[in-house]
Amino acid sequence: MASKEQKCMIIGAAPIESSAVFEEYDPADFFVICADAGYQTAARFGITPDLIVGDFDSAGDPPLEGVRCVSLPVEKDVTDTMYAAMRGIARGFRVFVLVGCLGGKRLDHSFANLEVLQYIRLHGGSAVLADEHTKLFLLHDGRLRMNGVRGATVSVFPYGVPMCNVSYVGLKYPLTRQNLSTGGLLMGVSNSVVAEEAQVRVHEGTALVVVYQP
Repeated sequence: MASKEQKCMIIGAAPIESSAVFEEYDPADFFVICADAGYQTAARFGITPDLIVGDFDSAGDPPLEGVRCVSLPVEKDVTDTMYAAMRGIARGFRVFVLVGCLGGKRLDHSFANLEVLQYIRLHGGSAVLADEHTKLFLLHDGRLRMNGVRGATVSVFPYGVPMCNVSYVGLKYPLTRQNLSTGGLLMGVSNSVVAEEAQVRVHEGTALVVVYQP
């Protein structure tokens, strides 16, 4: 397992209803960057961030005292979460967990955070976008191993490419080197894990893998 010096957690402003995601991903194991009002979530769950970044347009209270804060202009080319990822990459982190970055009132922000996953991947890192029930991964010519999540729902979509070639092992509907295409009739929605050990492998292209556990 990577050490805290190697791992970065980014906490965004989207609502987090329970501490479950922080029980799975202990903030003490990460360098924690809060993006904008994500510092309010950190405070609510007793998490002390290492860095706060943002334009604070979604925050009603001033940032925490005694924590390093980088104020950004409201008018800029990247989101606060993307800037947090850029700072994390610049600091040498290559393993990321993004929480508080799904849901809320802004679907566009959730979609923009998929671009943050892509940015991290293109800069040699790996990342998961997680909340209490859902995890999102971007795979490029690689594999996702899933252990101990029998019953979870798994959906796979091409991302940023017209097609990806995939294989599934340990899922209800297995595939072997089949193509999933945008607008195609072989859709990767709502498969399920039926074994203690399962995997999705991407042989060609880039795939967005969504794992949902109620």
